[in-house]
Amino acid sequence: MAGDRKDGLETAILLLEILKRIPKMRKITTSELQKQLAAHGLERDVRTIQRHLETLIDRFDIERDDRAKPYGYRWKERAEGIALPSLSPKESLLLKMANDHLRSLLPPKLSKSMEGFFQQAERNLGPGTVAKRERAWLNKIRVVPANQPLLPPEILPAILDTVADALFENRLLDVVYKNAAGKTIESRVMPLGLAQQGPRIYLVCRFDGYDDDRILALNRVQAIKGTSFTFDYPRDFDLARYVADGGFGYGNKEKIRLTFRIDKEAGLHITESPLSKDQTVVEHKDCYEISATVVDTAMLEWWLNGFGKNVWDVRRVAIAPEHP
Repeated sequence: MAGDRKDGLETAILLLEILKRIPKMRKITTSELQKQLAAHGLERDVRTIQRHLETLIDRFDIERDDRAKPYGYRWKERAEGIALPSLSPKESLLLKMANDHLRSLLPPKLSKSMEGFFQQAERNLGPGTVAKRERAWLNKIRVVPANQPLLPPEILPAILDTVADALFENRLLDVVYKNAAGKTIESRVMPLGLAQQGPRIYLVCRFDGYDDDRILALNRVQAIKGTSFTFDYPRDFDLARYVADGGFGYGNKEKIRLTFRIDKEAGLHITESPLSKDQTVVEHKDCYEISATVVDTAMLEWWLNGFGKNVWDVRRVAIAPEHP
């Protein structure tokens, strides 16, 4: 009797491990399952795994694609998969927020591998669950744009997936791109980073044969193809530094000491959210005199012009570049 209980427990564990490994977005074969189970310490032959799969198909929303061998297995489109009781309401809230705000910047393979958790988080926060406060929290927070809100331009999912895969694996890309002037360019590029600026997503890259870094708006990519050629990620590139140096501000990355006067009501927020760490503020009767080290860009010019007559006496002093 004890042996029967032990065999039953081992079978139940095996069935659960098989269920955990059945994907929803793609199909998996028995050979793949066998390798994954073996890596987990569960050595089983293919026939045994096939027999258990047939049992699971009868009891769960799992489909078998038997149009060609080897057969593929996956959860049906509207199937809920396995519930994840270890995912608490707070963890569900965190995953929900991460999925809402970071989905476009996650590598597709990682995003797909997390799909079950994202879906479970949605269900855990749904009506009728115990997560009432966590669900209510989603209605109590918003990310408010600092500028006029714009709808994101359309990007074909295949383009974003191809770019993210190449970036993740350090593989070169063949790109057909239409620039702002309407000129179509075909080139091989080295993907270095993805960045979201407002509603737009950009690829930072280096064109074949060039050493300078450029940005491509993904919505302007007409066609793209991942290659099998890998590259060594350049040690002289750092995405955070590129952004800090004004790479997305449309300039030459030249630093200046900017000084200007601004009406007190219009400039109060600048005293609270400084332009730089070395910003200084001198308070006058009718205005603030603000001075800060910034990168001279077109974006800076647009920002200053946005204040209209509330900003005056603007001065720029070039700062010599630092040499190592």
